[in-house]
Amino acid sequence: MFGDLSGRVITLLCAGLLIVVTLSITYFIASKGIATFAFDGVSLSEFLSSSKWDPEDEPAQFGAFSYILGSFIVTVIAALIAAPLGIGAAIFMTEIAPNFGKKVLKPVVELLVGIPSVVYGYVGLTLLVPLIRDSFNVLGFSLLAGGIVLSIMILPTVTSVATDAIETVSQDLRNASLALGATRWQTIWNVVLHSAMPGCLTAVVLGMARAFGEALAVQMVIGNTTKLPGSLLDPTSTLTSGITLNMGNTIPGTAYNNALWSMGLLLLIMSFLFIVLIRILGRKKMV
Repeated sequence: MFGDLSGRVITLLCAGLLIVVTLSITYFIASKGIATFAFDGVSLSEFLSSSKWDPEDEPAQFGAFSYILGSFIVTVIAALIAAPLGIGAAIFMTEIAPNFGKKVLKPVVELLVGIPSVVYGYVGLTLLVPLIRDSFNVLGFSLLAGGIVLSIMILPTVTSVATDAIETVSQDLRNASLALGATRWQTIWNVVLHSAMPGCLTAVVLGMARAFGEALAVQMVIGNTTKLPGSLLDPTSTLTSGITLNMGNTIPGTAYNNALWSMGLLLLIMSFLFIVLIRILGRKKMV
């Protein structure tokens, strides 16, 4: 009896602590981020739609549209590259060659998860940026470089979650499809993928959530300029790179510092939206 009671109390305290920590972080970031609009005279529409970022100007300009646009574009590029590769690798590991997939491919994917983001950024800086520079006669630091680096980073996440989703599909569905005369690929495409689609979409969204919040690797290859990009080969910046590059050079409580906190609040809101989307997709069942 005492053991059960103490166990319940400990788990309740742990759950309560997680809730308190989450609410505290949310309140702290929100209070800092909202100060830009409440006390510093920056309008929300200007912050979201203007690309003029000049804290030294008089009056100071805090338009974060170029940062927002850069974050969304590199995230979409990463998802477009990682989604088919990750889901394809998951199909190969579960349906085509499960023995090879479990013995070789799965450990390789797990190894990619443990590589620090700075390593991805450094590889992109030394290999990918010069390749883009020589191939297209441009600077090299670009949205394309950032998207490709991010796609490699989120590929293990997409592959692992998609693999789990495909493995949960009942074997009876596969057998029924084959018994009706469907080929192996028709079964995979029309039955397995259809049934596992919510899980595969969750894998993609989870990868996008990680890509949207990545800072160091993108910062090393994207160019870090506040100008709006004219194409995928142009340099730009993201919300995370803008925060990491400028936060150490600002004074707490100033309009410049608060504007960076507003960018952090925007990142937090996007993270919440990704989590909500994952929860919605996780509740859907396709048969």
